[in-house]
Amino acid sequence: MSQKIYVGNLGFSISNEALSQKFSQYGTVTSAKVIMDRDTNRSKGFGFVEMSSSSEASEAINALNGTEFDGRQMNVSEAKPMEKRETSRRY
Repeated sequence: MSQKIYVGNLGFSISNEALSQKFSQYGTVTSAKVIMDRDTNRSKGFGFVEMSSSSEASEAINALNGTEFDGRQMNVSEAKPMEKRETSRRY
C-alpha cells in the first residue's frame, strides 16, 4: 500500500521532477508534487511525495529528514490527512 510523505522547507526553485529524483533512491515514487501558490505561481516551499510502499516511505523519511536539499534543511514526515475547511460563500 502506498504512503504519502510531507516535505517541508523546500527551496523555491525545486521542481516536481527534482523532488521525485531525490526520493527515488529509496524506492518507487508514484507521485511528487511541489505545492504552488495559485495567485503567483510560485512554490509555497513544501510538497508531497507518494511512495509505493510504507517501508520505502519510512526509509526515505528516516534518511532525508533534516538533510540539506538545494541549500535548505528539509522537514520530512508522514503526511497527515487534510483537515476539512469551511468554505466561504461569495455572493
